[in-house]
Amino acid sequence: MTRRPARAKPEPAATLDPLAVTLSRIADALERLAPPPPPAPDFDAADAFVWRAESGALAPIKRVNRVDLALLKGIDRVRDILLDNTRHFSRGLPCNNALLWGARGMGKSSLVKAVHASVAREAGGALKLVEIHREDIASLPVLMALLARSERRFILFCDDLSFDAGDGGYKSLKAALEGGVEGRPANVVFYATSNRRHLLPRDMIENERGSAINPGEAVEEKVSLSDRFGLWLGFHHCSQERYLEMVRAYAKRFGLASPTLDADALEWATTRGGRSGRIAWQFTQDLAGRLGKAIR
Repeated sequence: MTRRPARAKPEPAATLDPLAVTLSRIADALERLAPPPPPAPDFDAADAFVWRAESGALAPIKRVNRVDLALLKGIDRVRDILLDNTRHFSRGLPCNNALLWGARGMGKSSLVKAVHASVAREAGGALKLVEIHREDIASLPVLMALLARSERRFILFCDDLSFDAGDGGYKSLKAALEGGVEGRPANVVFYATSNRRHLLPRDMIENERGSAINPGEAVEEKVSLSDRFGLWLGFHHCSQERYLEMVRAYAKRFGLASPTLDADALEWATTRGGRSGRIAWQFTQDLAGRLGKAIR
């Protein structure tokens, strides 16, 4: 009778290939160190979000720092243009990217946030505001791809957008807005504010003109970034009467009665060296504090 060969016993752990064991431990350690994938954004959590490029996540903002649209005085024309453009976008109609440029403190970013709040109420919360910081512009394609997967509509907002010498981020922005193969997603519109109409400093453009083989083409490439914005909305320094109109509107809204309101507001502007919507708001906060009234 032929005896069957005995079954081989499992190899003890001590005799396993040391290299395989080491590689397995390294793989386990790397898996523990790797950050978990960001959770899918919950767009029902808020009406506004901030893009966190380092984690690839959208952080909901429960309370947006904004003023009511009716309190923005002296910018009626640009207000109506941006409001109409945003309404068209919320209804799925053709619209343009918008660049709000001009004097500091004249309500550029306040207008974007106020217009969003107004149109979002009309749209029943289907319109969301997403802020991307200037330093995260390079991640714009990733963010747009994330938003494109949603059925919601998004105003993508970048405050104080500009580029300095040696900064190539403007090329990424150009491609993401209109120039790429995919282009801007149909459910995303891009609004930006800047003190510069062309988003680039004059000396940067002049340097390109002086060093390029074809100066005209070099300058055209720099300036063409602004051409990606179909709307250029200019904000200019306000007159004394416009400034006082802003102050009076704030005082009326918050019940800040003062017999010397105009004189105090003008003195405040003189100490600040200028007049603007921001200075009017700062005066209003100072007045409310002196009167012992809360601003809500």
